[in-house]
Amino acid sequence: MGRAAQARRDEIVRLATTTGLASVEELSAQLGVTASTIRRDLAHLKAAGLLARTYGGAMAVVTHPEASLRQRIGEAFEAKRAIAAWAAAQIRPGETVLLDSGSTTGALAHELRHAVDLTVATTGLNALQELAGATGVHVECLGGTLRHVSQGFVGPLAEAALSRMTFDRVFLGADGVTAEEGICEASLQQTRFKELMMERSRHVYLLVHAAKLGRRPFHAWARMPDALGAWTLVTDAAATEESLQPFTARGVRTVVVAGS
Repeated sequence: MGRAAQARRDEIVRLATTTGLASVEELSAQLGVTASTIRRDLAHLKAAGLLARTYGGAMAVVTHPEASLRQRIGEAFEAKRAIAAWAAAQIRPGETVLLDSGSTTGALAHELRHAVDLTVATTGLNALQELAGATGVHVECLGGTLRHVSQGFVGPLAEAALSRMTFDRVFLGADGVTAEEGICEASLQQTRFKELMMERSRHVYLLVHAAKLGRRPFHAWARMPDALGAWTLVTDAAATEESLQPFTARGVRTVVVAGS
């Protein structure tokens, strides 16, 4: 499947998630493709468990089962790699940075394997694996309770470890993000921990590919800092002006990274 088809299907999921119901005709007009193309897209998304079909339209799946880390690694791979490369370029020698669990932050850890004079703390098993042989990087693991589906640590032990450190930069992932509510995740443990991570860090970056903008697949939220320019949203070139406008209107620094 080509990038255009993947981007279109990501957009269908985003639209169905945020608006609740979209007809084939509406999707056809909005995305500039034929109704038959939309029907094929809907059939593909239904088979993948991302949408539930209704007569003449598409409705976001109500249950929103959380995708495993292994499933997410293959989603929007090129976009995540480009975002990770941009994020790595922001980090300076001598800094102490914090990486959230997730596929995009795992890609960032991959970019940091050859860094020198850097301290990286992380909650993600994939980031630990990427940095295990990085002799120029001092690695701290914020242990705790392992969430098997996300391969990340949460809970009181992780929070206690976090309270002993401060960070120059934190790089967060998300299952979805909105300008109004913040970061959307599958559990309150995750959202509480993300808020604590932000409190301990001087610069906050949220790394999300375009399909996650405006998504609200779950009911647990982490609030973002309110101050103007207090955090940076980093996404890829598939993001539309419409999806970015709510963030820029709130004074969020927004970075759109070109594909690699």
